[in-house]
Amino acid sequence: MFPRRLAGAVAAAAARAVPRSWGLLALLANQCSFVTGLRVRRAQQIAQLYGRLYSDSTRRVLLARLWRRLRGRSGHVSAVMAALGVFVWDEERIQEEELQRSIDEMKRMEEMSAVFQSSGVERNPPEPKSQTEGSGDSGVKEQPWEMVMDKKHFKLWRRPIIGTHLYQYRVFGTYTDVTPRQFFNVQLDTEYRKKWDALVIKLEVIERDVVSGSEVLHWVTHFPYPMYSRDYVYVRRYSVDQENNVMVLVSRAVEHPSVPESPEFVRVRSYESQMVIRPHKSFDENGFDYLLTYSDNPQTVFPRYCVSWMVSSGMPDFLEKLHMATLKAKNMEIKVKDYISSKPVELGSEAKATTPSSERKNEGSCGPARIEYA
Repeated sequence: MFPRRLAGAVAAAAARAVPRSWGLLALLANQCSFVTGLRVRRAQQIAQLYGRLYSDSTRRVLLARLWRRLRGRSGHVSAVMAALGVFVWDEERIQEEELQRSIDEMKRMEEMSAVFQSSGVERNPPEPKSQTEGSGDSGVKEQPWEMVMDKKHFKLWRRPIIGTHLYQYRVFGTYTDVTPRQFFNVQLDTEYRKKWDALVIKLEVIERDVVSGSEVLHWVTHFPYPMYSRDYVYVRRYSVDQENNVMVLVSRAVEHPSVPESPEFVRVRSYESQMVIRPHKSFDENGFDYLLTYSDNPQTVFPRYCVSWMVSSGMPDFLEKLHMATLKAKNMEIKVKDYISSKPVELGSEAKATTPSSERKNEGSCGPARIEYA
């Protein structure tokens, strides 16, 4: 009898302990939320104080140094810096290495194409080879490319992105009726884009880094009904190498404190694009090849095959619209800014952020108007 009573008492105590433990967890969660709120409000108060004491440029330098000292110590540093209203260019600008990687991909494609042409197997470039991601000892290999579309002057591949339900896409194409300079400029001209792309709701430069020429842009675009419109905040940079006869445009998604998420749009937080343009002769003569590598997560609830179909059909459509806009600018002599002949950026050790201006930089500068097809 006694063991039964003891067992019953233990069970009752355990039953009372369960809700008590849940209550303690709830109190702990509330306390953490309260402390986090206090810290964010304190950070905002500090930002207001520094705003009264220091100039904008001095404040940015101080906060950039703070970022470098605290980086890696806490997972909340990014949120605190965002609360302070600071965009840290040291972390977000597109580096020379990113531009060079894109150019190297184009070189590999051209080498493969030359081998197959010399053997007489096929005229167009073969499927690109997958490279090992990151360092050689990572052991993580990219998925193989799969041909999606094969036309005379347009080839489209895709491959799964490891650990996601998404694909990365690659296009190798050729145009012979416009010059590389015209095609390049039309991509970068945000004002002209608003005229020829009916899907654009908003497209503007938010901030520019005078060290590298990288720019942060906010782009809002219509999506097919009944989906909400999407908005992208991304950094872009371009480089024009006249000696090696190549142009490269790179862009990727970033977070910027001056563009908070809006309930009107769905924020796309994962986006990357690299385009390399190789003239057949020169920047001002008709004919060039281009290599475009693209991926994003449009935050849809559709199955993977539906999203893949939308991208696979949407990307050629966008590129053709871009091509037609270039032809229109050429034939009708529409004024489009010439980014190739803009002044080079002076490189320095500290990044400065300025308001958008019409002056763009040249070699090692600025970034791709997002070669976003969507």
